[in-house]
Amino acid sequence: MFSHLHPQFHKGRILKREMLENLRDYPRHFVDLHFQMYSDGIISGMDVTVDDRHLIIGKGIVKHRGRVYLFEREERLPYTATGHETVLKIRFAEQATLTDFFSYETSYVLDSETAISEDERELGRFKLKEGARLRADYPYFLDLLTEFNTWIFANVEHAGYEQPTLAPAILRYFSYELLKTGTTNAYDLAFAMQGINADRVERNLILHYISSRLGSNYRPGTNLQIVKYLGRILEEAKNGNKPRQEWRASGRQRVIVD
Repeated sequence: MFSHLHPQFHKGRILKREMLENLRDYPRHFVDLHFQMYSDGIISGMDVTVDDRHLIIGKGIVKHRGRVYLFEREERLPYTATGHETVLKIRFAEQATLTDFFSYETSYVLDSETAISEDERELGRFKLKEGARLRADYPYFLDLLTEFNTWIFANVEHAGYEQPTLAPAILRYFSYELLKTGTTNAYDLAFAMQGINADRVERNLILHYISSRLGSNYRPGTNLQIVKYLGRILEEAKNGNKPRQEWRASGRQRVIVD
């Protein structure tokens, strides 16, 4: 039997523990149930912008080891040019027991160790040369992977249904560029609509689209491999090299005999 309890607070009534527990538990239970089928990764927000001296990390929601974390304020993190690859990470501390709470602390770090450990999540990376400017604008799609002086977020894992997927910003960029080519391929149009309108596109759908569009067998791939495949599809669409259409228009056909 299920019920919905909403505590009532009246003057002169005793404040009961159960009433406070209801207020405490309901929001957390709602969040946990809503995102229970999501994989670990970024659920919302956590966008990173750059200026001449700082990385600006936006608000957002992240799921890590099954626990949902709310990042409720913007943070600014100074960076320097080292010429070596540097990764922006969220580092999750072990549970700490306080007098009235269990505490799960997090921190942002810039780390020269590019591997991501079990207590970390990546928000992006860069390799900045001395005297150069770090940029986060991309004049063409595969510029997302430019090695030097570019903010790279292709590796970042966003929460998906049971497995992580790519950042929605990457798929929106690809989808808009794909539509600009004037492609009439049915796979292209369907995928572009999904990439523009959906909050996220599931990893399996992306991989199935790539295999269908390129005429290859379905196989898993890393985020970087997926972005490269999408770049190849975009170049083919720009050059007019579209795969043979499987479906033909039905109806009467007219034959002209000379």
